[in-house]
Amino acid sequence: MFFVYNKDRIISVAIAFSTVFLLFMLAGTFKTNNINIIQTSAGEEKLIPIYSVDTNKKEIALTINCAWNADDIDIILSTLEKHNCKITFFMVGEWVGKYQEETKKIAEAGHEISNHSYSHPHVNNLSLEANKDEIQRCSNLIEKITGTKPTLYRAPYGEYNNTVIKAANNLGYKVIQWNIDSLDWQGLTRRTNVGKNK
Repeated sequence: MFFVYNKDRIISVAIAFSTVFLLFMLAGTFKTNNINIIQTSAGEEKLIPIYSVDTNKKEIALTINCAWNADDIDIILSTLEKHNCKITFFMVGEWVGKYQEETKKIAEAGHEISNHSYSHPHVNNLSLEANKDEIQRCSNLIEKITGTKPTLYRAPYGEYNNTVIKAANNLGYKVIQWNIDSLDWQGLTRRTNVGKNK
């Protein structure tokens, strides 16, 4: 097989690849007032959540989002206690209202309870004020039930844009994302699948 290359084409492809590489190198991430910002190649600032924290300690942060049911809370808490593990539960306000006893049980077990919005909407479609309302309503309910106001916020569906992050930051919350997803929720068709080896 023979390839015929045009010198001009080779130069233009090399320039294109070099430009893309250079833009990635120049689009460094930096922090301003505890807000993560990426400077895009177009010169715009894009706010980003916290995906991980640099540390010399051999530690990981485990999180669970509570949005749909509470069937597994006792099993989860038992497993965490067995392994002496404390994690962060990101809770939807409507879930907290529906499962108040489970929320108290999680808090009493010493786990961190954080904010996952009030109604689990697609927050990228909401205004700044609507995002703030979602966060405040959830935190108010968590504080009422547990006595502790959350300091962390995770947006539903992992969605975020500058408006979402500004809303949380304006209210004093750190916006937390995940950097590894177990995807353990995929493929579950009925309750009996939970906790079984496949």
